Amino acid sequence: MAARFSLTFDSVDAPVLGAFWKTALGYVDELPPAPSATRAEGLAQFDLPEDDLPEHGVWLCDPDGVGPHLSILNVPEPKTAKNRLHIDVRVPGHGSPDERWARIRAESDRLVRAGASIVDEVDGQHVVMADPEGNEFCVAATSA
Repeated sequence: MAARFSLTFDSVDAPVLGAFWKTALGYVDELPPAPSATRAEGLAQFDLPEDDLPEHGVWLCDPDGVGPHLSILNVPEPKTAKNRLHIDVRVPGHGSPDERWARIRAESDRLVRAGASIVDEVDGQHVVMADPEGNEFCVAATSA
């Protein structure tokens, strides 16, 4: 059996970045760990620093349970370099190269409206983008 994994983003404003990734991926807020009724209650069991508040983090999951969980946590330092790992947002569907490119462009446009920016377009194959905090990701078609 393959290992399950989650991804964690460092952030300066977790609620803003969380809202973007919910929109980008169609994710939902993850429920707090049982038996906690709230995220604050769940975090209270850990010996966290006094200024480490529940609103300094966002926890997201795929509503279908397929994709990895995302944690977005406030950190004091800003992003300073290119990501060593990035997310590829895959646009479904097949068709001609022009049809695939049209779907990639439409998804890129949707994500720009959600707060991303376009960094580069690569030969009609994918679009390199940055989320609201500058984390790079790509929009591409699913594999044929």
